[in-house]
Amino acid sequence: MRARVLKPEPGPVAAPLVPSVDAHGQAIDTLARTLWGEARGESVRAMEAVAAVVMNRVGRARDHGGWWWGNDVVAVCRLPGQFPCWDPDAPGRLGLLSVTAADPVFAAAQRIARRAVAGLLDDPTGGATHMHRAGMNPQWAQGRSVCAEIGGFQFYDDVE
Repeated sequence: MRARVLKPEPGPVAAPLVPSVDAHGQAIDTLARTLWGEARGESVRAMEAVAAVVMNRVGRARDHGGWWWGNDVVAVCRLPGQFPCWDPDAPGRLGLLSVTAADPVFAAAQRIARRAVAGLLDDPTGGATHMHRAGMNPQWAQGRSVCAEIGGFQFYDDVE
């Protein structure tokens, strides 16, 4: 009798958007690029706060069996309209895709991303799932209470 070898059904495979070895590495890389793209020029604490927004979204999706903004770090960061640095026409898009650890700000973003993905990052936002630059007033934020102001950002924990 021959042993039966089970093979997984092949599913759709997308080309990686940024170089990485595995899903964990891709999550770290995507989050680091998001931090660099959204909070470059801000304090480390502000970059940590942006990372917390991403991780809070991932946590909310995990706790509810999925959520509209994506279920993992890559999906959350890359969902169109959520983190503008990933928009195809974003002014810094080329830099976002080509920045390396030789850039000290990106190196800091990588360290923050590693801690965030490992679950070792404190959440300075108090559970925020949304944010915008201070001075802007997006429609989704109208009537909402700011739960934290860190760096040049305002954060919200009451947006679904």
